[in-house]
Amino acid sequence: MENLSLFGPMENPEVKPDGLPDGNNIDVVRMDFVGAETTSWQMLFSGFDQLHAITYSSGISFVYRLLKLFKQAEVIFGCDEVISYSLQEVMAYQCKLIERMRENAGKMKLDLVSRIEDESLRFYVARSVLSHEKIYLLSAADGRRRVVMGSANLSHNAFGGRQRENICYIDGDQAYDWYMDCYLSLRESSTDQIFRETLLVADSSENLEELPIARTVKKNKVVMLQTTDEQKEEIRFALDVKNLTAQFAPSVPKPDKKGKLLLSPEKIKTIRRQVVADRTKEKELRSEYPQLEVFTSEGYVRLNGADVNLSPAKEEVTHDVLLFLKYMEGYEKFHGDVENMQRRYFEFANWFFCSPFMGCMRDMAVRYNQNLLPYPVFGLVYGQSKAGKTSFLETLLKMMIGQKTKLSAPEFTRSSMEGLKRTVRGAPIIVDDLTNTRFNQHAIETIKNDDFGVADHLVHYPAVVISANEDVKAVAPEVIRRTVICRVQAGLTNTEVMRSSVVRMVQREIGTAFYREYLRRMLETVPELLEMMKSDTAESTPDILAASSQIIVSILQESCTGTLPGYVRELTLEDYFSERVTGSYAIKSIQNAWRTSPSSFTISARNNELRYNAGATWEADRILKELPETLEAHKTRDLVIMNLEQAKAFFGINFKYSLIDRLLKK
Repeated sequence: MENLSLFGPMENPEVKPDGLPDGNNIDVVRMDFVGAETTSWQMLFSGFDQLHAITYSSGISFVYRLLKLFKQAEVIFGCDEVISYSLQEVMAYQCKLIERMRENAGKMKLDLVSRIEDESLRFYVARSVLSHEKIYLLSAADGRRRVVMGSANLSHNAFGGRQRENICYIDGDQAYDWYMDCYLSLRESSTDQIFRETLLVADSSENLEELPIARTVKKNKVVMLQTTDEQKEEIRFALDVKNLTAQFAPSVPKPDKKGKLLLSPEKIKTIRRQVVADRTKEKELRSEYPQLEVFTSEGYVRLNGADVNLSPAKEEVTHDVLLFLKYMEGYEKFHGDVENMQRRYFEFANWFFCSPFMGCMRDMAVRYNQNLLPYPVFGLVYGQSKAGKTSFLETLLKMMIGQKTKLSAPEFTRSSMEGLKRTVRGAPIIVDDLTNTRFNQHAIETIKNDDFGVADHLVHYPAVVISANEDVKAVAPEVIRRTVICRVQAGLTNTEVMRSSVVRMVQREIGTAFYREYLRRMLETVPELLEMMKSDTAESTPDILAASSQIIVSILQESCTGTLPGYVRELTLEDYFSERVTGSYAIKSIQNAWRTSPSSFTISARNNELRYNAGATWEADRILKELPETLEAHKTRDLVIMNLEQAKAFFGINFKYSLIDRLLKK
């Protein structure tokens, strides 16, 4: 037998026989075929005292059965599903593995823990790329040694004869010693040990400091993680298969209760007809909904399959800018908090225009273990009726792609959004006039599970924009953190709505020149932001919303001779997600209540407590959900109870009764 295995590359790349260089050489085991035999897994593994194993997708219960055969054992677990070995993937795999080990241990748990304690049993889990081999090294006190290898993982399906596997073994010292050297090198450089404390923890996902990788970091002070190159052909192929599987799933019949699916020629024809029908429907959706693809690294944009001209004439850009400002000026005729309405609409427009870039920013964030929250893909515009919400969103979309499309509220479900986000590219999907009931039933779960496209590394999927009226009473904190929210409190009367012609005129005449100029400048800026995300030394997350607003303001300044309106300003992430922004409704409500009805408050300086009677449970809910954790707020019926000193700072109110207020209280 000559050397040896697939554990890793050798030095000195050579030229292949065909004359083409092919990088590093590989180690290959050369064997002689002695014969084949039929046996059982028990016979294959029995008669030995020690086991050292590397396995991928494993049957944990089978592993536990196998361990009973050995006085000493070590098992290294890897995972086929971990393709990049980013920190989040490693943590997720280790969490799930520990969970499976704990669930399958059952009555054996104490025995396993005892064996781990006396070091007769050791478990390790991968934190970086392992050899893809399945290797089982067996040794006995009398000197016998065996190497079992091949395609079989440690599972009953593999070793129980339920599926075809390539299983080989070699007896003797030479193979054992060589594979053992490789095993030890792998264990030291690529794995974390699973200790008894980790198996005893109730929930690994909530006790991350007990994860194997965390314990390794604690012991060694520092650990270097090296993610793999995810652009490999086999990974792209795997993702393509996964995506195509999702497309085929609705067309394929379900197996019976026993998991069996009987196929016949007629059934294949039925499946084919359904696949064709589904693809026809998808093509119809693609023709109805836009396909805006922004290629940041290549520096070009495509709309519905055609390249977009990113060099619009200056006069066309100016034309669009003046129409947009005229549209925004129209809000000055509204009744209510008009100034704040214009500011909020401008902020929302900045995110709306920027949204086609969020996919690539989120993808880079995942690759380099950055936070996804600064790159939201959901927007909510809500408030009183006749506030121009629908026409505003239609106008923004017209400026982007030259067409107006929106989804009616009854069509909005979590599953329908999944399908649309795989069909529509880039430009936001607008869900119009969503009721509070449908918002609670479908939107909240859709927004909370905002990891669409992350695992598949999609970059062209659209944002989802929801418009709703005042009946959306309270927005939960987990929604606020993931959503650009625009709450408007101004509107027109019925007759004023009927008489207004500004919206129709602007939507008829405005073009896409402004947005094409915006895209050109963003394509010069976004690659720099993506590079910044790769840095481990950066002090803050790249703020794409700030970059977007700077570009919008500069285009508007170049197109206007006069002073720009006050709502036009450069923005940052703080303008969208600071506590004073996300809590703006609560702040305004408390400030108004203190000014007009101080008797609604009960102040206890001794207990450092402020109580506010909101007058209705739903109103107390709405306020509570906008308050930051620092206020330590909680609710009892229609009472909101807060930390007094923190409330003073947050609301900007001293919360001291005047003499008249005290007399009225009495």
